[in-house]
Amino acid sequence: MSEKYKIRDQAQRYFITFAVVGWIDVFTRQQYFDLLIESLKHCQREKGLVISAWCIMSNHVHLIVGRNREFKLEAIIRDFKKFTSVQLCRAIEENKEESRREWMLAYFQQAALVSKKHVKYMFWQNEYHPIELGTSTMVEQRLRYIHNNPVKAGIVEKAEAYTYSSAKDYYLGEQGLLQIEFIG
Repeated sequence: MSEKYKIRDQAQRYFITFAVVGWIDVFTRQQYFDLLIESLKHCQREKGLVISAWCIMSNHVHLIVGRNREFKLEAIIRDFKKFTSVQLCRAIEENKEESRREWMLAYFQQAALVSKKHVKYMFWQNEYHPIELGTSTMVEQRLRYIHNNPVKAGIVEKAEAYTYSSAKDYYLGEQGLLQIEFIG
């Protein structure tokens, strides 16, 4: 990871993004979304991950996160990516209804061949580029960016209509799929 993208202050909130290798649109099935949501909930309960905003798109995830326990934020993210990588590849392998199974797994397997860290499959790109959100302007900019992703992609007309984000929490005052801690 470059010097520019490091978690320097564990007490701060960070904007992070991580993507599926090859930007493959994996998150098109409920089962895969559910796996990510449950894994994020586990990190909240067991590791102290604090989620302030989130959005799961078809091939990438945006988060504004912090922590409230002794686990370092980079360790939480590392463990989350490692666990979900294995679980998602297993879910794809076992899903007999998955018409894209063979080519996706072949792609993940090929990506693992050029990686020193992966043995069988490489699901997530290595980077996640944490950006410390030190000002209210940065926070507002990233919140808008995260919540408008599905709108910009043409999936929904209004951000709060997208199920897999925290827009409903922020704009409607309703509880979304994940517990969030509002910023500011």
